[in-house]
Amino acid sequence: MIVVRLATALRPHADGACSVEVDVPAPATVGQVIDAVAALHPGVGRRIRDEAGALRRHVNVFVGSDKAAADTPVPDGAELTVLPAVSGG
Repeated sequence: MIVVRLATALRPHADGACSVEVDVPAPATVGQVIDAVAALHPGVGRRIRDEAGALRRHVNVFVGSDKAAADTPVPDGAELTVLPAVSGG
């Protein structure tokens, strides 16, 4: 079981949940975990990935406290955090 923590901006697309638990067979990657989240909450998937299926440039994903890419391994029991970048002026 992997816990995916969602930033506040993503929660409305996950029925208000601050986290989602997904069961992905080991060895899993960040991309596979995102696929599992997108299957449960398509709106979250569309905001994390672009039309080609790649992680959006402005979205940061962490496995534990380490910044991760789509091919980063995710051990069972890990916590994955998804944070869209914030900017303004």
